[in-house]
Amino acid sequence: MSIRMSARALAAGFMATLCVTISGAAFAKKPLVGFILSTMQEERYQRDKRVFEETAAKLGAEVVFASCNNNEQTQAAQVDNLLSRGVQALVIQPVNGDTASAFVKQAHEDGVPVVDYDRLIKNAPISAYITEDSHTVGRLQAEAAVKFTKGKGNYVLVMGQAGHSVAEARTAGALSVLKNYPEIKVVVKQYHQGWSPALAMKTMEDALTRYDNKIDAVIANNSGMAHGAIQAIEEQKLSGKVFVAGADADLASIRDIVSGKQQFEVLISINDMARRAAEVAVALAKKEKFAFDAEVDNGMAKIKTVNTPVFGIDKGSLEERIIRTGFHTRDAIFGKISSRAQ
Repeated sequence: MSIRMSARALAAGFMATLCVTISGAAFAKKPLVGFILSTMQEERYQRDKRVFEETAAKLGAEVVFASCNNNEQTQAAQVDNLLSRGVQALVIQPVNGDTASAFVKQAHEDGVPVVDYDRLIKNAPISAYITEDSHTVGRLQAEAAVKFTKGKGNYVLVMGQAGHSVAEARTAGALSVLKNYPEIKVVVKQYHQGWSPALAMKTMEDALTRYDNKIDAVIANNSGMAHGAIQAIEEQKLSGKVFVAGADADLASIRDIVSGKQQFEVLISINDMARRAAEVAVALAKKEKFAFDAEVDNGMAKIKTVNTPVFGIDKGSLEERIIRTGFHTRDAIFGKISSRAQ
């Protein structure tokens, strides 16, 4: 009898230890979050990735990261991969806001919430949308251009990839200002596959040739394409004479502002955007609520939306908005420019 009781006690003790071990392991398991960017082509995306991963780590989560070189098929394969790895929330910056709805529905079927990052995914059951005020980006660019050209002249609008909500909204913001100035003529309004700086340079070369260098302003949907346009402008020795605006505040564009090749840039608060995306994704992975400040209709539903701020940047605001905030360091902005001149 005592032997049986001893065996039972040992078995019970073993099972209790096993249960505590399993329970402890399950409790200790970190939330797993997937983060897919459409590209790492622009400098800004290194920041998106870093801030997102750092924030998730502080919240006790692990991140599986992927990018897809602006290729929809690659993005589809990465969605499959991350879902198969058991992510509990998925953050996607779509290559195409229309076709990416299939990825959201796929994740939804697997019980995985999707956070839409930066560009709106249409007609899909997304759980949250993290973005910037893209319309204001374009409006700020156009207001600066109008001031520079005194409300007249030939304008070139260098747009991102067709079908991207950000490209559409930034351009709409610019046009909402330009339409009020009858002496301004938009002579070129061109989309660019993959937001390509090289294609933007070609568009600008063609515009300068076609209009005999009589281009007064260029409004580009992002920093990379603005830099591409500047290269074409430099070839014609028109630097400083043609107004150029970009957006995202890449280091190359900030240096172009310092050197006088570019006049205006819009700073997207990427730190805030990536941080909030990580916070929302981790909350969803834990099945917790999250704060939002607006709702956006994506064609299927009103989506809980987090908007992050944008700021106009010129030479006069570099110190306050770029250097003091640590977005780029003084040495990074001025050091290499000085060394080039030597």
